[in-house]
Amino acid sequence: MQMTKIVPGEKARQGGIGSNVLTILIAGLLLAIVVWGAVEIYGMVIAPEQVDTQTTAPAG
Repeated sequence: MQMTKIVPGEKARQGGIGSNVLTILIAGLLLAIVVWGAVEIYGMVIAPEQVDTQTTAPAG
């Protein structure tokens, strides 16, 4: 009784030769960068203005 099946190397591959996975990873990274930039801009737009709370003693 034979338990192991010998499969040729070309048949054992998960998928064909291509750069689809790399394309998806790069597209996801670019999308993350764009979203991060949008959130940074939104954060600057809604931020309250900085008010100088330090007071100096009058000279004299």
